[in-house]
Amino acid sequence: MGFSTRPTLRGFGGAVCAGHYLAAQIGAQILAEGGNAADAACGMGLAEQVLEPHMNGPAGEAPILVRPSGGDTVHAISGQGVAPRAATIDAFEALGRDRIPGSGLLGATVPSALDAWCLLLEHFGTRTFAEVSAPARSLAESGFPLEPFLRETLLLLEERFETLWPTSAALYTPTPVIGTRMCNPAWGSVLGELAQAERQTSGGREAGIRAARDAFYRGRAADVIDSFAQAETADEDGRRDRGLLSGDDLARYEGRIEDALSIEAMGAQIWKCGPWSQGPVFLQQTRLVDGIDLDAFRAADPKALHFWIECAKLAFADREAAYGDPLFADVPLEQLLSTSYAAERRSLIDPEEASLEIRPGVGKLPRGWPWVSDEELPPAEPQAFAAAKGRGDTTHLDAVDRDGTIVAATPSGAWIQSSPVIAELGMPLGTRAQMFSLDPSHPNALAPGKRPRTTLTPSQATLPDGRQIAFGTPGGDQQDQWTHQLFLRLLGDKPDELQSAIDAPTVHIHHVPSSFYPRMALPGAVAAESRLPAESIASLQRRGHRITRSHAWEHGRVMAVSRDPRSGLCEAGASPRSEIAYAISLP
Repeated sequence: MGFSTRPTLRGFGGAVCAGHYLAAQIGAQILAEGGNAADAACGMGLAEQVLEPHMNGPAGEAPILVRPSGGDTVHAISGQGVAPRAATIDAFEALGRDRIPGSGLLGATVPSALDAWCLLLEHFGTRTFAEVSAPARSLAESGFPLEPFLRETLLLLEERFETLWPTSAALYTPTPVIGTRMCNPAWGSVLGELAQAERQTSGGREAGIRAARDAFYRGRAADVIDSFAQAETADEDGRRDRGLLSGDDLARYEGRIEDALSIEAMGAQIWKCGPWSQGPVFLQQTRLVDGIDLDAFRAADPKALHFWIECAKLAFADREAAYGDPLFADVPLEQLLSTSYAAERRSLIDPEEASLEIRPGVGKLPRGWPWVSDEELPPAEPQAFAAAKGRGDTTHLDAVDRDGTIVAATPSGAWIQSSPVIAELGMPLGTRAQMFSLDPSHPNALAPGKRPRTTLTPSQATLPDGRQIAFGTPGGDQQDQWTHQLFLRLLGDKPDELQSAIDAPTVHIHHVPSSFYPRMALPGAVAAESRLPAESIASLQRRGHRITRSHAWEHGRVMAVSRDPRSGLCEAGASPRSEIAYAISLP
């Protein structure tokens, strides 16, 4: 049994985890009152939009994986908004842009998070929209105590808000002290409007949820967004542009429910979202590391760590060269996920030397990529500082109920640090279009109605011992790196307990271009939590890895829930790397 900071939480009534303890409490309460995991996840997701506005927002994204009770199929709710009809490569070239900016209005895709939560509730839940949104509305209207992480972000954003975005300044400045009651009455009012539209609709629960959803996408909120996007607004560099998003884009938008992508490997079955996300990279990594000495990996043996790092480089190179929205691009998934392709790629790994090349096996890097930084490796940064510089972050939540419905969701986007608040709605727009390429020949090239290849990547698996698990983390390009290390620790003859697997120190690469503007790459760069053995770090450096020592407890906020279908035992765990991540298991 490995070291853990707290016990794995166990019970038979279900389990939840979320990026904020108040959201986790809301999910647990919904389960305790007879709701299922989809109801609990929806309630937590709507609450997170209020509690963590620097991590996600109503106009952002929320990819979701859901496995209904008693079923063998895992469904993917895309939760990733599409490019507006006016967002074309020619439009950005006319603006003199060679990359889509990560702040302001130009990077907005169609808001999709609200649609995703409504799809989850309509097709897999049991409660009404009014019921599951009531806690979020209460938080928005009555308030919640300001947490240190959000306060640190607001302090670093004060100047930007006051000089560039007065509507954001009106809501968030001056920065209050920890524990101050934080409210967002404008968003609370929107939630009230949606609940009222549901109540006024006949035809049953599903029709009511649809009416609530349409009240946003075809009602007042869409009109307000249309007007706001047409006004010139500054990005963080002070450059002023009008947005490309319109009310018509919202009226046309329909989210998708798809079969999740799945493979069997290393004794487990794993489900991920499709190549409109980075999800398949987790599956490629698993194919590549098949055969790794799991005991050596748990012990941070440098040979095992080197092998894992080199496999990650190869998988992420394919992500850059070949992934895109499969409704627009031909992504060779059968080849990418085959054992023969993994063997071919694995043969490229030198057991004694780190590769400094970005080596995709299929596809091609977009024109002008990779944009490589020759600067010194940056020092490790506090998470809030990185978020405040405009890169944003993400949150995550999981839920499982006593009957076996299990949900994993990774909400993100529409961060307060990347776009100004729309005063009438209490929320900013997103900037996810920054992940598109402006190379028309690339599978992730910008096109109207297309999903950008997002980093958001919830996970589900059936482990070799039969447990069903849902897991994920914030962290951009690192999400499928930290969670993959968790996954490996749950395999083999002596798997770690859930919480100790979450607590174990991790590494991640910066080898390929970042998914976020300005898309820089640091070939050979590896971040390692300082709790890893010094001799392992030194051995990696001798192999040529460019190591940055992260803080001891810095890498992400991995969290997970599981259920054993034989006994009904549910488990939950959440990373101690954030003071507000929280897990609950019901007795």
